[in-house]
Amino acid sequence: MSTELTIPAQLLPRDGRFGSGPSRVRDAQIQAIVDAQPAILGTSHRQAPVRNLVGDVRRMLAELYALPDGYEVLLGNGGSTSFWDAAAFSLVERRAQHGVFGEFGSKFAQVTAAAPYLESPDVREAPAGSVAVPQATDGIDVYAWPHNETSTGAMAPVVRPSDTGGALTVIDGTSAAGGLDLDVQHTDVYYFAPQKSFGSDGGIWFALMSPAAIERIGRIAATDRYIPATLELATAVENSRKDQTYNTPALTPLVMMRNQLEWMLAGGGMDFATGRTAESARRIYAWADDSSLLTPFVTDARYRSQVVATIDVDEAIDAGAIAAALRAHGVVDIDPYRKLGRNQLRVGMFPAVDPDDVSALTASIDWLLEKLAP
Repeated sequence: MSTELTIPAQLLPRDGRFGSGPSRVRDAQIQAIVDAQPAILGTSHRQAPVRNLVGDVRRMLAELYALPDGYEVLLGNGGSTSFWDAAAFSLVERRAQHGVFGEFGSKFAQVTAAAPYLESPDVREAPAGSVAVPQATDGIDVYAWPHNETSTGAMAPVVRPSDTGGALTVIDGTSAAGGLDLDVQHTDVYYFAPQKSFGSDGGIWFALMSPAAIERIGRIAATDRYIPATLELATAVENSRKDQTYNTPALTPLVMMRNQLEWMLAGGGMDFATGRTAESARRIYAWADDSSLLTPFVTDARYRSQVVATIDVDEAIDAGAIAAALRAHGVVDIDPYRKLGRNQLRVGMFPAVDPDDVSALTASIDWLLEKLAP
């Protein structure tokens, strides 16, 4: 029945893509791919056209984040999932502490738990919808947690723990980077893939690294620990400094990311990007708070993500029916994270999403709630 409902055209968003990853791609990014033919596409990653492309992305990321002296932008193939393995090999000396409050924080903890050369991690876990923050503990040399938990829509503070000696702070920024404020000096490693705020494709990782992290990587590389070449961060350091990757990268994600960074910087940099996501978040949470049928899943407003909103729907109404009706109108990817198993909508609000489209989405949902409510 829900797919037979016809939402008035004037209510619908101009662009109906609200995915939490991959996210909305701007038309200019597609044109940038067309313009990259033939100068970049089909060119060796060791040659100047591609190295210049990589150099542009590294330089613009450093500008976007106002990187402190000594911090470097590294990149490698494989995405954030591969980076977890690389971090276990090249950043954790003996034992990591993980803040786990959703699917993606738990996956990194599983990696260090399975590594036979590391001690069992110290896992600080919080229920889905809240956050887990680090606690200084003897014997920990890496403190790791997600800046934004894509699966639950919870946003954690990024503040370096005190009294941790030479331990590194390693933050998963995959769904946060480019959309949430960050003081990089509170991190030693801030890593992410480009398919969220940067509107690109996956399959590559970036990391903003402090001098302490670079030193740790070199020190571990000098030991007898076996590290596969594609996961050795010392190799990534060496190649990134040459504006290249160890093995051949996909070029279109780099082209798309460069165009997105140009757009962000031209608009005003991080203030521009986070201003858009903050406004989208303000609109959607105010709407949910005012509704008798909707509730923000993250109850503590301090931790409500401004890039991924999770909204619980009254059990009397099937959230899946809302999503199906919207999908029939070209409004897509607002389904909840599959493993969370809630009667819920999840809305990506990355910088490319116009806040006015978020308002149009809420108006469309309100129209459907009137039709679907018992």
